[in-house]
Amino acid sequence: KAMCSSKLQTGLLVAGYFVYLLVGAAVFQALERTAEKQEKIAAAQMKEVFLQNFTHLTVAEMEQFMKNLTEAIQNGVYPIGNESQIEDSNWDFSNSFFFAGTVVSTIGYGTLRPKTAGGQIFCVFFALFGIPLNIVFLHRVGKMLSLLCKKLGKFLYKKGLRKKKIKFLTLLFFLATGILVFLCLPSLFFQRTEGWSYSEGIYFAFITLSTIGFGDYVVGKRPGRNYFSYYRPLVAIWILFGLAWIALLFNL
Repeated sequence: KAMCSSKLQTGLLVAGYFVYLLVGAAVFQALERTAEKQEKIAAAQMKEVFLQNFTHLTVAEMEQFMKNLTEAIQNGVYPIGNESQIEDSNWDFSNSFFFAGTVVSTIGYGTLRPKTAGGQIFCVFFALFGIPLNIVFLHRVGKMLSLLCKKLGKFLYKKGLRKKKIKFLTLLFFLATGILVFLCLPSLFFQRTEGWSYSEGIYFAFITLSTIGFGDYVVGKRPGRNYFSYYRPLVAIWILFGLAWIALLFNL
């Protein structure tokens, strides 16, 4: 009975957690998308004006243009290429979901951030309740992983190994499989998908899973690269399980 209710609790927690992220993503998208589109249109117009007049601009006007351009790029708007980019939003659902995940996990890359007053205020409350929820969620996933750990321990105990040795071996096993599953293999995947070097992939994976999150490398952001549609949500799930693995390591 206790096992059954604990499974139900876990199920509800996982469902609640993902619903929280999905609702958050939808709200961020609703609040930020229009403002971003206006920003992109403004950047495209600025570029037009520059291209028409750039032969006889004064130094001051040139400086102003550079300032505006830098600001646009810092806001994630790249006025490169044709108009079609205005339609591609940084706040499409997959990006918004990814953003919501980086908020509650406290990674906070800083490449995508809310710029409207509504988005910023919502972000405060979303994080306020989302971070504790994320901790509870990771703790529960970590617990499930540690049950596997116990099973492995029991198996080794039956084989006649001493308890200290078993502790050491389970820790070693989880460390090795974790490094393989959460650092080495994903880095190969990033190398192929992002065109990074393998060491850049390892660096990105570590900076992400340690929740340092500098934001110098972020997935799915390179202009002109074709990513498959579920790429970023997949990476978000990798991050969640990677964080749970790290929480478990600390527990062990």
